[in-house]
Amino acid sequence: MKDKSLELSLRAGHRDRLRQKFLDGELATYEIMELILGYAIPRKDVRPIARMLYKKFGGTFPILCAPIEDLEKVPGLGHNTAIFIKAMQKILVDGYKSSAAEKPIFHNMEQFYNYAHLMLGGKPTEEMHVLYLDKNLHLLKDELHSTGTVDCTVLYDKEVVKNALDMDAKFVALIHNHPIPGMGFSEADVDLTKQLKNALLNVRIQLYDHFVVSGGVMYSMKEQFLLK
Repeated sequence: MKDKSLELSLRAGHRDRLRQKFLDGELATYEIMELILGYAIPRKDVRPIARMLYKKFGGTFPILCAPIEDLEKVPGLGHNTAIFIKAMQKILVDGYKSSAAEKPIFHNMEQFYNYAHLMLGGKPTEEMHVLYLDKNLHLLKDELHSTGTVDCTVLYDKEVVKNALDMDAKFVALIHNHPIPGMGFSEADVDLTKQLKNALLNVRIQLYDHFVVSGGVMYSMKEQFLLK
């Protein structure tokens, strides 16, 4: 009983020190996850779990973006803690959306990359998102347009045009993921994008760019001169 009380006291002291290190800006990367896990698993030493997460996924972003099923496979984590981690991801995505409504979404490309990676990284199948933007490139809406398979998704240009007109959008941007790492734009991606670009031009709306997230890298059709 005395040993158990001592263990709890030592754990509480360690977590107090972690909180102070956080306030002082001195936490190591894995310690941030340890601090977070401590709120989800208050009666357990979470240091081994935090280290296993970084060993398995390689970094904070991959941990947040990992599917719940993969998180649950980490010994000691459990379903509820996996949900807690995914809730942290959702909070960050919503924060980026709020910021994008207040200032041009592409004014800070590092921030946009973080948003895109948080939203689409780790997804097991392809998702196509349409970003509807006003004349100043503020985000009007991020719409999940379609979901596909591990290597395919679809784009309905008439639906995108209608929605853009309904929202009085002046620009449209596309973003989707490739679950297989290292995959840039496919020939089908380019063809569908050019088709949408022409459909939008008919109603005086511009296609700003098409991005793809794959294996922690974000590719741009505009930068690769594929939107001619």
